[in-house]
Parts: sequence; C-alpha cells; structure tokens
Amino acid sequence: MADIRHRVGISVPQERVFAALSTKGGLADWWTRDVEGEATPGSTLRFFFGTPDPSGVMEVVDTTPSHRVSWRCVAGPDDWVGTSLNFELKPSEKETVKETVLLFTHGEWRESTEFMHHCSTKWAYFLLGLKASLEGGASVAFPNDMPISSWG
Repeated sequence: MADIRHRVGISVPQERVFAALSTKGGLADWWTRDVEGEATPGSTLRFFFGTPDPSGVMEVVDTTPSHRVSWRCVAGPDDWVGTSLNFELKPSEKETVKETVLLFTHGEWRESTEFMHHCSTKWAYFLLGLKASLEGGASVAFPNDMPISSWG
C-alpha cells in the first residue's frame, strides 16, 4: 500500500481550517466549486470537475470538530476507490508560531502509479490554495486551478 502525505502550516485558528474541510461551502472554496451531498458522518459528498458525473464520491467517516476530517472514496477513479483521505489538524509545536498544522494523508493506494504521482502534485497544489485562501489570498479551486500537465 502507498500513501500521499503533505504537511501545511496555516496561519489561522483550527476552527477556520476545520470549517474549510468539513462544509460544502468550505470545500468549494479550495478544491472544486461543484460539491453536492452532506458533510456529516455516514453521508456522502460528490465532487465534480467539469463532467456530468462526479469525479469522486466520498463517504464521510469522521468529523471531529477542529481536529479531524476523514473520508473513504466509494466511487471515482479506480485507483481512488477504497482509499482513505484524512485531514488532521493540530496547533504548531513551536510556541512562538501561531499556526494550524494540517497533516493530510490520501492513503491505502493499492500501488504507486503515475496517476498517484499526478494526484500528489494536485493535492499539494490545492492544499497550498487552501492555505492561501484562508490567509487572505486567492482561491485556486477548480475550475480556476492551474493545469500541471496534459493529464487532465
């Protein structure tokens, strides 16, 4: 099994980062503008990236306020189905730094593929867009994201 992992420090309170990860409006601000469903445990979220069918359907597994959002992919690209997506939030360990640390894992890939490499880059891009938008910069949510290759 293989995992994608990223760490991003965001200079806003954990509650704001959690809201961006755990609500449809928050997710639409940084990942894709087209989100359907409910963001509560046991429900599903459908994410659209310019196609009539959802590009990913996530079962919401956990939303521990201000600390964790966890999903399991139940439909989408074959490589994604069955993977887990976890957003862990914690305060910076440095007392002089006021930031929320986001530890992201897109885990349980069956194997490391070229698509996984592509997704790792896109996750990093979108997570940095989340940071920018929460800290007062511009959002990069689809369809305003930058293409990283001809992959799509």
